[in-house]
Amino acid sequence: MISQVFILSSKGDHLIYKDFRGEAGSDVINVFYEKVTALPGDQPPVVMSHGDLHFVHVRQGGLYWVATTTADSSPFSLIEFLNRLACLVQDYCGTLTEKAVQMNFALIYELLDEVVDYGYVQSMSSDVLKNFIQTEAVSPRPFSLFQLSNVGLFGAETQQSKVAPSSAASRPIQSSREQGGKSEIFVDVIERMSVVIGSNGVLMKADVEGEIKVKCYMPNCSEMRIGLNEEFSIGKSQLRGYGAAVRVDEVSFHQAVKLDEFDNNRILRLSPSQGEVKNTLSIH
Repeated sequence: MISQVFILSSKGDHLIYKDFRGEAGSDVINVFYEKVTALPGDQPPVVMSHGDLHFVHVRQGGLYWVATTTADSSPFSLIEFLNRLACLVQDYCGTLTEKAVQMNFALIYELLDEVVDYGYVQSMSSDVLKNFIQTEAVSPRPFSLFQLSNVGLFGAETQQSKVAPSSAASRPIQSSREQGGKSEIFVDVIERMSVVIGSNGVLMKADVEGEIKVKCYMPNCSEMRIGLNEEFSIGKSQLRGYGAAVRVDEVSFHQAVKLDEFDNNRILRLSPSQGEVKNTLSIH
């Protein structure tokens, strides 16, 4: 059971505040921020307590997403709720930034009214909520160096006409209705590498984390098939032969992904709903 939900900027600015049960005052926002900033280190505990009130928070898009409860609720359920709420706001606002939240506060309040009823979580499906959400999203204009001048860094000429817009898949899912039912789907492959090299030049640690993101703007999307490398293996136990296998340590698939053909043919099948579907992979 959720008592309150609020979103804070990294500096503690109040962006969104919703009280569902009236069990605590709005001063709990300051209490939470004082507790989370007073702790040493950059990794404060996800769950904190203040008297009979419990704070559960996650960090998404540089923001604090916080839920409070006075009951014996499962912290894992609240963490999952906050993560899904952040994904839902990203689907409807396009991006997950402080500016996007400020510009779409009315939309986010409408989402909270539909998602939570007197502290109890209702449907969090983008397909279901689109029938009830009436507020249109306001998309912040993404910053681009190309807008500053026709001359790029170090005096080099820009290639603006040859560069595809990086924000193509970062717009609200409601925009498909404004474009007269234009159907589009974007598949992004994102990789992040963390490397630790000793003073003697020896590689000490290398971690690679990746994501396959599918963002769908189709009202009714038929089944989609994504084929991976046939030598793709998970863990050492699944290495095939002695070739140059693509090995990952951990894989997490979205619940919408069907894995019937994954083990034998490395094919992912899914029928994505409107919004974003994310699958993560990690190599250590």
